[in-house]
Amino acid sequence: MTVSRPRVGSRPRLSGPARLTVALLFAAWFIDYADRLIINLVLPSIGEEFDLSRSQQGVVLSVFFLAYALCQIPGGMLADRFGGRRMVLWALAAWTVFTVLTGFAWSFAALLVLRVLFGLAQGVFPPAAAKVLAERTGKEERMRANGLVLSSNSLAAVFTPLAVAPLVAAFGWRSAYISVAAIGVFVYTAIRMRLPQPLPQTPGGEEGDSAAAEGSAAAPRSDVRALLRWGTLWRFAAMMFGYSIIIWGLNSWVPTYLNDERGVPIEAAGPLLAVPALAATVGTIIGGQLSDRLAGQHWKVIVPGMSVAAAALLLMAYASGLAAFVVFGTVAIFATSLSYMPIFAVPMRSLPARQMGVATGVIIFGGQLAGVVAPSVMGVLADAFSFQVAFAFLVLGAVVAAVMACLTPQTTEALLADARGRVPDAVKESSTSMEKELP
Repeated sequence: MTVSRPRVGSRPRLSGPARLTVALLFAAWFIDYADRLIINLVLPSIGEEFDLSRSQQGVVLSVFFLAYALCQIPGGMLADRFGGRRMVLWALAAWTVFTVLTGFAWSFAALLVLRVLFGLAQGVFPPAAAKVLAERTGKEERMRANGLVLSSNSLAAVFTPLAVAPLVAAFGWRSAYISVAAIGVFVYTAIRMRLPQPLPQTPGGEEGDSAAAEGSAAAPRSDVRALLRWGTLWRFAAMMFGYSIIIWGLNSWVPTYLNDERGVPIEAAGPLLAVPALAATVGTIIGGQLSDRLAGQHWKVIVPGMSVAAAALLLMAYASGLAAFVVFGTVAIFATSLSYMPIFAVPMRSLPARQMGVATGVIIFGGQLAGVVAPSVMGVLADAFSFQVAFAFLVLGAVVAAVMACLTPQTTEALLADARGRVPDAVKESSTSMEKELP
């Protein structure tokens, strides 16, 4: 009996376990991203309290991403070894504790230490969450489910400034961390009690591991080494690096720019920051839909999107008025966000669930490395030259993403062909599944 290949652009209804998994991971990602965004909103207040230069403020941002980036690949290996659910719960509990402690930071040095610990705790979450999703969704619904989960990031970017700005204005920057930690406790409890069991293992390896085998079907060491040596996977990571240079550069410094250069107080900055964040939400969803319809071919989305983003970033950097700055910034972040889901599309469609932790860890590592580079470089450029030069630097991210989009396999077939001879064990299950689908 043959199984027909799904029609390109079809949108299968998510199964019950997939819907519940999406809802729980959406909540966890929302808190994860909100926790990360708070620092951008309160950085002017922290800089004033601890008398920090912009370069020092950039270090506060970058040390988190350094720790976060260093945990991506080990986090993926831990998720493949011990199970995605276990690592998601550990990460959520740990970063909730460090969120509370950040609200009690008493010095610049203490803040740096807490930011590092915070980054280490959150760093294991993304690959573990990707594995949890892969184990509880079929391949035909995985990209749609992942798009819904990751749209939480953009929605968090909408709601965080709207909620945090008035809270900080009324009670100070420390209150924001203590408040969001309480929500983290609720999300931890919900995941611990309600996360569905993994789907049964099928002969083709298309679904997740069984509940009894969760964490025991880790990738063999030979697979891990092969994945880490696979240049193509690192090109996907470089694509994420370019994308994230823009995202983290804007997220990190626009609030400070509005406060210092435009004289916009934090309570008034919230709505201004929510507008481009809403555009990013829409862009992420549209990018995911385009990925489904194109069945890969990510260059068709990323190259045009990054071209528009590069032009809009330059116009934003040298805009004379606040309205023009917000408009061009909104266009830039919308065009950039179109690329988010296409970056993941081919690897997530192609690789088996048991490889998802390490593979996504490599790709996300590229994005978090950009979080180390962009805030620090922009802080130095703002101190040495101007914010205009700092924002113009972000065009480099658009160039990197567009070039890497053209240098990576565009379909599952092309990716698996590239993997043969390099990571044969890692793609064996996926190749078997593809053969079963052929009439």
